[in-house]
Amino acid sequence: MIIGMSVAAFTTLHVVISLVGIASGIVVLVAMLAGKAPAGWTALFLATTILTSATGFLFPATGFTPAQGVGALSLVLLAVALVAFYGRRLAGAWRWIYVVTAVPALYFNCFVAVVQSFQKLSFLRPLAPTQSEPPFQIAQLVVLTIFVVAMIAAIRKFHPEQTPVARLEPSAS
Repeated sequence: MIIGMSVAAFTTLHVVISLVGIASGIVVLVAMLAGKAPAGWTALFLATTILTSATGFLFPATGFTPAQGVGALSLVLLAVALVAFYGRRLAGAWRWIYVVTAVPALYFNCFVAVVQSFQKLSFLRPLAPTQSEPPFQIAQLVVLTIFVVAMIAAIRKFHPEQTPVARLEPSAS
């Protein structure tokens, strides 16, 4: 049992949270490339990506695993992204700091999704049973390339000064 759930139920919850994090992160990344900072989507992306990393530590493990290393690094990046987006409101250098922390956090989720896909999906498993075979390596290289290119483009294009970041406190009406 993990937090009162069977391992299977907790795994399903973790996967759903991860998929929401990836989907909302893609929306946020596309918005960055359009120079926008959608507050609601960003909050959803950051919250679910933090939950994904945090819940990953709750799975039974016999020692520190590579997945936990990715989760720990992701949490550090997400902490900085939170400060950049909410604390510093993307002012000055915090704009690109946000990009270079949020985009890799999304990449890590996608990286793990590729790993899990090759482990769990019956049509992919035979292509890379040890995850050292070319199909797995090519898939990971393609994902990495997409994210590096997207991050560089976002650093150049993400200037949401014209679209203010939503305030944390409710507006007085």
